[in-house]
Amino acid sequence: MKDPLLRQRELVAKHPANELARFSLGKALFDQEAFTEALEHFSQAIAAKPDWMMVHILIGKCHLSLGHNASARSSFQLARDLAIAQHHDGPLEEMDQLLEDLGESK
Repeated sequence: MKDPLLRQRELVAKHPANELARFSLGKALFDQEAFTEALEHFSQAIAAKPDWMMVHILIGKCHLSLGHNASARSSFQLARDLAIAQHHDGPLEEMDQLLEDLGESK
């Protein structure tokens, strides 16, 4: 059975402009705590689809894990705004909590 991360890398190599392939590789890297590399793929996915709330959340979590609190805060605020606009209550609550943990008022 092929390594899932290798499978995702091959998919991105075949379809480098596909934002879903980029997201899937970024998520696989995120799950392995390869946050810097995950950010590269999430950034390319978001370039193709800027209102992708989940990717903004994961970008923020990458930044938070890397100790980049200001960048995390910006990503979480944008994700919060998208959660409101897209009527996603669960992610909105999560963003409120993460922003509060970072010392940011809503």
